[in-house]
Amino acid sequence: MSEAGLVEGPDGITRCAWHGNLPDYLRYHDQEWGRPVADDIRLFEKICLEGFQSGLSWLTILRKRENFRSAFAGFDFDEVAEFTDADVERLLQDAGIIRHRGKIVSTINNARRAQELTAEAGSLAAWFWRFEPGPAERPTKLDWATLKAMPTTAVSVRISKELKKRGWTFVGPTTVYAFMQAMGMVNDHVEGCFCRAEVEKQRAKFKRPGR
Repeated sequence: MSEAGLVEGPDGITRCAWHGNLPDYLRYHDQEWGRPVADDIRLFEKICLEGFQSGLSWLTILRKRENFRSAFAGFDFDEVAEFTDADVERLLQDAGIIRHRGKIVSTINNARRAQELTAEAGSLAAWFWRFEPGPAERPTKLDWATLKAMPTTAVSVRISKELKKRGWTFVGPTTVYAFMQAMGMVNDHVEGCFCRAEVEKQRAKFKRPGR
């Protein structure tokens, strides 16, 4: 990785370096990460998987994502909210996912909290997107050193507190910031990555839910 946090891919295109040119990780970087999402099921999936990632590498989670989707009803939170203790025990035997009781129980709890949040705000998307930071709350230039120094932000702390107040778990400020990056609430592709300009164009056209 260069000091600028960039790497040239096998196709000769310059990107953020964190994917290490691993094909599945590179595809996630190019096609998903940072691109704005308004679908409630995908948002619930993203925040749950960020919770599972805590203490692990994102690549581990990414490579198990289809298993997670199968185990958790495609992350349809209305279905997951109906899971019982028997489902917890079933999931603890599922070698295709991360068999961490606390994180499994948290996902079921958060599904129920997601139902409540949807009833309150109309949709998860409408609730989360209202926290989108304005230009004054973002770095004027996002280089690798700036990004590394920013594992949390004032906004991720605020969202974390609001979620915890509503009973969500495994939603600390670092996890929430990773979720903000993944769902495209912020564009953290560093300067020089070809995705940065693409994502900015998408964000400019994106209709914010609830507005």
